[in-house]
Amino acid sequence: MFKKLVAIEPVNLIPSAQEELKQYAEEVVLYEDIPQHEDEIVKRIGDADGVLVSYTSQIRKSVLEQCPNVRYVGMCCSLYSEASANVDIAYAREHGIQVLGIRDYGDRGVVEYVVYQLVRILHGFDFPMWQEEPLELTGLCVGIVGLGVSGGMVADALQMMGARVSYYSRTRKPEREAAGMEYLPLNDLLARNQVVITCLNKNVILLHEEQFQCLGSKKILMNTSIGAAADREALAKWLECGDNLYCCDTEAAIGDETGELIRRENVICMKTSVGRTKQAFELLSKKVLDNIRTYLGE
Repeated sequence: MFKKLVAIEPVNLIPSAQEELKQYAEEVVLYEDIPQHEDEIVKRIGDADGVLVSYTSQIRKSVLEQCPNVRYVGMCCSLYSEASANVDIAYAREHGIQVLGIRDYGDRGVVEYVVYQLVRILHGFDFPMWQEEPLELTGLCVGIVGLGVSGGMVADALQMMGARVSYYSRTRKPEREAAGMEYLPLNDLLARNQVVITCLNKNVILLHEEQFQCLGSKKILMNTSIGAAADREALAKWLECGDNLYCCDTEAAIGDETGELIRRENVICMKTSVGRTKQAFELLSKKVLDNIRTYLGE
């Protein structure tokens, strides 16, 4: 059992999960706002031995150095890799602090968003029709960049609806190819497909000027990654062609701190995370609690 467990910011646990935390700690403190600076994070952690964090704050080495009692950090957000994590996992490991994260809890919302957005554009529902006549997903050439859990679910959904799906991934997926999805090198995939959907890990930028030249014009590029998947300047240049469309859910997925690109007519941003659903928060809560029980040996 923890002596003190602190959530340093809103971590999106459902009420029953918040209540269950009391079974695992003598004292539970849940902050409802995001700390504005590192000193505030240190202050909130204080003498706690357990910490919960979402994706909006960073627990760096400098924080952990000032909080020597910490023995566990629970990431209530996606942990894809040590390099992309918002917790200094390397420092934690060296000092006996266990860091556990979660993943694959908001993917169904992503799939629904992709289908919704494409249907909206292809049919011209409350949006200028992409081509002269309404189009179905049937026969649409779609390339998926990144075929992890989320990308795989998107690929399955589009293939089920009749799209011709090809993919690029760091590793080949024989089971996907057996199901009719063709593997293509990245530049070939960009050139061949009418629609390209990036489903990448956080901080992975694969699209640069060369890739946008291969992508060409009269294309739809959709980013479902947590952050940007494209070099900002290369994306801006590609968007100068008004026949191109860029779609994403959050402003962070554009990767433009200036705020200029989101104002372009051919950028469609929902300005909300499509993975933040009731069901996603229920699954997030279950996985966060499972990690705590694992750490405590229960």
